[in-house]
Amino acid sequence: MIRFGLCCIFRDAPIRFRRTTARHLGSLRPADGRRHLVDICRHNAHSLQEALAYCGGAGIGAFRINSQILPLKTHPDFGYALGDLPGGETIESMFREAGRYARHHDIRTSFHPDQFILLSSPDRQVVDRSVADLVYQAEVAEWTGADVLNIHAGGVYGDKPATLARLAANVAGLPENVRRRLTLENDDRSYTPSDLLPLCQALDLPLVYDVHHHRCRPDGLDEETATQKAMATWNREPLFHLSSPATGWAGKNPRPHHDYIDAADMPAFWRHLDITVEVEAKAKELAVARLMQDLKDDSG
Repeated sequence: MIRFGLCCIFRDAPIRFRRTTARHLGSLRPADGRRHLVDICRHNAHSLQEALAYCGGAGIGAFRINSQILPLKTHPDFGYALGDLPGGETIESMFREAGRYARHHDIRTSFHPDQFILLSSPDRQVVDRSVADLVYQAEVAEWTGADVLNIHAGGVYGDKPATLARLAANVAGLPENVRRRLTLENDDRSYTPSDLLPLCQALDLPLVYDVHHHRCRPDGLDEETATQKAMATWNREPLFHLSSPATGWAGKNPRPHHDYIDAADMPAFWRHLDITVEVEAKAKELAVARLMQDLKDDSG
């Protein structure tokens, strides 16, 4: 049975997550800046509770948590420990309550850190900042029960084998709470399933198979074989990604995502698998609902 997942935000439902910028925070007096952060963190914890309740009511089985749910958490000038903020313990308890709700209603939670998370970078400072951000997200994942921190392999840096070796070394050195949640995803420009599967197998690292990316950057593996090989890397329910091209497969650039999903873009053999499929579509909850209805109608 497929568990469909909603990614991060809503289009029409009145549930919003707030952010702030270092520039804005720097314009405030320190005490006012801390109050601003507390207000946003509390708001986002409450919004996560609302988001999970929405998913529970709509039959959506998974929710990807915004990686900036605690904004500027690891910023070099404005970073903070939640416990050091006024009311931080209460905010943490709100996240833990969201996790209890998710477990009780069998809603899977995950994270997909931003593209600047680069464990393969030759720049040690970039890697260190990436690790710090993964540690923060693993902390929130602990509170909310999220079992996936999904990243891309990053750039090639002129030498793909050396870059993958560097990625492997940096993954091996991660803290245990990050390492046990970490997954790799094939992308549409640099790293195919064939590139990543040997690394995933060697490091016991799950592969998040993105079929849209694979269609944009094929590697000789057919989709069913890639699916089977990706599933074999998981020691828990596999998580995959699905999207449709904004201008269709005949368009000039099939990489950008459509507002909705064409049900024909979901591999037919996925329908019989026990997997999580995160729906990467700009219409967000509307796209998930439409896809679920389209598949239901198609099955008779």
